[in-house]
Amino acid sequence: MSAVTVMTSKDEMKAVGAKPVSRDEGARLGFRLTLPAQILVLFISAFPLLMQLYISVTDWSPLSGTGWWNAWSMWNSFANYTDLAVDTRFWSALKRTAIVMIVCVPAEFLLGLALATLFADDFPGKRVFYSILLMPMMVVPAVAGYMFFMLFQSGGPVNDILSSLTGSPVTIAWLSDPTLALIAVMVADIWQWTPLMFLILLAGLVGVPEDQIKAATLLGANPWQRFVTIVLPKMKTIIIIALAIRVIENFKIFDTLYIMTGGGPGVATETISVYIYKLTTQDLIWGYVAAIALAILVVLSIVAVFAMKRMARAREVAA
Repeated sequence: MSAVTVMTSKDEMKAVGAKPVSRDEGARLGFRLTLPAQILVLFISAFPLLMQLYISVTDWSPLSGTGWWNAWSMWNSFANYTDLAVDTRFWSALKRTAIVMIVCVPAEFLLGLALATLFADDFPGKRVFYSILLMPMMVVPAVAGYMFFMLFQSGGPVNDILSSLTGSPVTIAWLSDPTLALIAVMVADIWQWTPLMFLILLAGLVGVPEDQIKAATLLGANPWQRFVTIVLPKMKTIIIIALAIRVIENFKIFDTLYIMTGGGPGVATETISVYIYKLTTQDLIWGYVAAIALAILVVLSIVAVFAMKRMARAREVAA
């Protein structure tokens, strides 16, 4: 039947004087049709990056009185990058960002993995608890920041709970203390983004072959042995993806933190995103801001490449 159809279509093409289109011609036609969209996507992604690189080697600012196209007249070679190397405030902000990342990402991972392991089995009310567990992730970060801003007030619910537990009045000024303010921010971040880690890890956990787990059970392996020897190796790729996403997102933490503390007290909770925001909106030194942003882009790109290589190795081992 297919041969008759092919012969018929060829006869029809000959009747109208058309030539059959080869595979190469079809590929060239597809390329020409999608070329405008490809150029648009390239422009959208490449132009801001090139602009940022251009501005980063100048002293241009919106207050300079000249358009960005004349920023070349304020060329400063690579002074912004040399200033970046000795900017103690930048390195302090980067250090605080790293502290938040080192604390929050492992905590979110461990909590997410524990919850994913729990929700891998059926139990009464699973769907209800599942919906409740995912709710923090749905909250707008600015709203979450305001919620935790109210919770950690001196007369807020957190101190009320501590007062009930200790039997004496507790009036800790969480957001006014340099150390406690950063802890409060990290608690808010863990509360909001543990559900995302849970969701990703649960997807990986459900994908583990059940027959291998049953075989290990028949061979006498206990739950911990099954988890370490079968589940974790099968989830290696998913774990790398989850950790990479949260590491990159932690570098960009801003909304919740800025609503809660504004980077204060002083600069005690000023992460790299808050520092860039202040330089952009208050100091208006956009050339220096562009240099900082490019440096962060390079760091995050290295993290992404490292994660991709680890994923490739994990797939090779699994294969």
